[in-house]
Amino acid sequence: MPAVLALQNPAAETIGATADLGLRERKKVRLRQQIIDTSIRLFRKRGYESTRIDDIVQVLEISQPTFFRYFPSKDAVLREVGERGYACICERLRSELSSKAQTSERLRRLYTTMAREVEADRQLWQAVVLSGAMDPVRSAELRGHEEAAVSLLREILTQGQKRGEITRAFPVVHLAEFMEGLYSTVVRQWAVDLTGPHKLTDRVRSAVDFFLRGIRP
Repeated sequence: MPAVLALQNPAAETIGATADLGLRERKKVRLRQQIIDTSIRLFRKRGYESTRIDDIVQVLEISQPTFFRYFPSKDAVLREVGERGYACICERLRSELSSKAQTSERLRRLYTTMAREVEADRQLWQAVVLSGAMDPVRSAELRGHEEAAVSLLREILTQGQKRGEITRAFPVVHLAEFMEGLYSTVVRQWAVDLTGPHKLTDRVRSAVDFFLRGIRP
C-alpha cells in the first residue's frame, strides 16, 4: 500500500532516539541519516537507476566500505523509505478513525490525499516501485508494517459495516485486501507508465469510486 512519505525533515525523527546515546553512537546515527537523505536527493534528481553508490559516497565524502556498513545496497536504502511510508499510512488511517465522517468520505479523503502527495514526488516513487521497496513479498521485514496498515483499514471498514454504510455480504478482511490491492496497482501502474496520463489523483478517485459502488449495502 504505497502512500505518503514524511521526508520534509527526516532527521527530526532521530533526535529523540539519539538523545541518550554516547558520542560514537550519535555519530553513527547521524551518518546513517545522511546516507538516507543524500540517496533520496540523488534518486529524485538523477533517477534511481542512474544513481550509483559511487555517486552517493562521493557526495558524502565517505568510502564504499563505510556505506556498506550501514546499507548492503541501494535497495536497502529505499526499504528505509518504505518503512517511513507505512508509518505515514498508519498515521493517516488513525486520523480517519478518529473522525466521525462517513466511510465513503473517509476513504475518498484518505486515498486522494495520499495520491496527491505521491504525485508530487514521482521520481522517488518510481524508485520505490521499481525496487519493490514497499513490497512485503520481496521485503519480508515490511510485512509487519503492511499488516499494521491493513489492520487499521479493516477497522475503518468494520465501523462502516456497523453503521450500515457497507455491505455485510463480504468479510471485512476481503474488502480491505481488495482496496489495498486496487490502490497499490494504480500507483504502481502510474509510476512506470511514462507515456500515459500522469494524473494519479484522477486515477485514484476513479478506483475509490469503483470500490465504493461495489461495497454499497
